[in-house]
Amino acid sequence: MVMTLSNQKLKTGQKCPDFELMDASGKMVKLSSLKAKAIMVTFMCNHCPFVQAKMDEMIRLHKEHGKNGVVCVGISSNETENYPMDDFAHMKKELEEKKFARYYLWDETQEVARAYGAACTPDPFLMDGKLRLVYHGRLNDSMGPLMKAKNFEMEDAIKAVLAGETPARDFVPSVGCSIKWKKE
Repeated sequence: MVMTLSNQKLKTGQKCPDFELMDASGKMVKLSSLKAKAIMVTFMCNHCPFVQAKMDEMIRLHKEHGKNGVVCVGISSNETENYPMDDFAHMKKELEEKKFARYYLWDETQEVARAYGAACTPDPFLMDGKLRLVYHGRLNDSMGPLMKAKNFEMEDAIKAVLAGETPARDFVPSVGCSIKWKKE
């Protein structure tokens, strides 16, 4: 496991790259076709202990803010030859069991992760309804399931967007396992 910090390839206010990926149910989902007040896209995977530690927070954000016009999207970009727990079949099972997002998409080519500059899992991006980046970074300051969070940066950013305001912070690096890139 290599611990990695997220970086800032995309800048606040920049329109996020559009994409079309297959979700865990087998249908294609295009970012620009999602109608929402805000969209939280989280680069993640099934096997990462950092993602597992943040799963309850992802579920909570999806349940609490989904009804308010926030669409939560997970994207798995890991190569699966060496990480079979991150393959499409396991993605489908993970979404069915945990219901942490509306969509769990497979970035098999890793092009979307590269376009966003995603570096770790989890690596969350929050955009407004016009697909402009408003916040990129950690969900909260907890570093594990036994550590109680004190700061909830993603929730604060979501609430600001829903209120028509600019989030107080636009970037707080997320920490997680590195994305498992294919050999080129």
